[in-house]
Amino acid sequence: MAIALALVVLALGSVLFHFLSPWYFTPIASNWGAIDTTIGITFWVTGVVFVAVNVFMAWAVVRYRHRHDSRADYQPENKKLEWWLLVLTAGGVAAMLAPGLLVWADVIHVPRDARVVEVMAQQWNWSYRLPGKDGKLGTVNARLVSESNPFGLNPADPNGRDDILAASPELHVPLGQPVKLVLRSKDVLHNFGVAELRVKMDMVPGQVTYAWFTPTRTGSFDLLCEELCGIGHFAMRGRVVVDEPAAYEAWLNRQPTFAQAADRAPGDAVAGKTLYASCAACHGAKGEGNMALNAPRLGGQPAWYLERQLHLFRAGARGTHEKDTFGKMMAPMAATLPDEKALADVSAYIASLPDTPAAPTMKGDIEKGRRYYATCAACHGADGRGIAATQAPRLQGMSDWYLARQLQHFRDGVRGGHPQDIHGAQMGLVAGMLSDDAAIGDTLAYINSR
Repeated sequence: MAIALALVVLALGSVLFHFLSPWYFTPIASNWGAIDTTIGITFWVTGVVFVAVNVFMAWAVVRYRHRHDSRADYQPENKKLEWWLLVLTAGGVAAMLAPGLLVWADVIHVPRDARVVEVMAQQWNWSYRLPGKDGKLGTVNARLVSESNPFGLNPADPNGRDDILAASPELHVPLGQPVKLVLRSKDVLHNFGVAELRVKMDMVPGQVTYAWFTPTRTGSFDLLCEELCGIGHFAMRGRVVVDEPAAYEAWLNRQPTFAQAADRAPGDAVAGKTLYASCAACHGAKGEGNMALNAPRLGGQPAWYLERQLHLFRAGARGTHEKDTFGKMMAPMAATLPDEKALADVSAYIASLPDTPAAPTMKGDIEKGRRYYATCAACHGADGRGIAATQAPRLQGMSDWYLARQLQHFRDGVRGGHPQDIHGAQMGLVAGMLSDDAAIGDTLAYINSR
């Protein structure tokens, strides 16, 4: 009786948990309500079978429990029962499969008026390419992928000149308009998954897959890689923002085209030298840094990274947290640079300064640091010199005491929490693996040994 009662309680408890549990689907934000319907049908079919099987087992335990005065009636076969089981099982399987096949028929047929977005996945980053005014994406070739051409666009294809490139992990799409996702991977198997949009599709190296959806409400939704793609898989996050059409067009107009990125004149280092004069008081005339003034080494960092950080300081996305004492000091200095050209010029000048590594100050267990750094290496490079395609700056030879402080800030939420600092948010996830200051010291000791 105890076993029979336990089986009944298990069945009823599971049903109650299903209906009363606070953990359920995220509110849908696309046209794929049919996907929820198919999952609901599966729950009903499997739920009925689960309850029926457990209740039957409970009845069988009681009905055919061991008794000294009776013996079981053994039947090697029962055609009538077998036919019932065959029909019911076939009906249940068909009820689960048929709706899914109908939905899949819609999934593979993309509306003709769908906007096309190419999604590029790489450990552990997202980037996007959209057609320009001609409405066509230029051709690509994996052999053309480089630091300056991360999508591998064919420069000889005129259709690619106006392609819009979004290097940020944040993608914007217009409300109420179908969007076709063309999915590519540079390295390993990834998966594009946005729960609220009910979109989930594998991204296979060497192949192009696709999916589509029509957003039905505005909002910002987490984009996750839902395929175990390596040790830093947990940090491969992005964001899909659904905008009103006017806001979407404004975002689109702010993104550079392939031609603009290729033809963009580099910052003027000569003009930047004058602008750097106020920076030199703390960071040194040659960008060597000054630990006593809490000013890190700048020389050796690429211009694109310096420019991005100066932009974040100017925009209030960095240096505003109450615990970021020295970031607050840097924010007003960045505000003295009047425009984007000034940011580019001073960054170009700093990038031209002598590449003299800073003296190491951190000590730790290099072997432990090597294991920690395995996660960092995919973005920052095995030698710690940074990779532009993954938006990861140089670490090797930089001021290790400054890096230690930044890792602490990322780990503790002091840095990387602003919505505009998307790359900082990713670093916050990665820095979380460094549970204490000793782990940070070990990691930096290993970087210093490179």
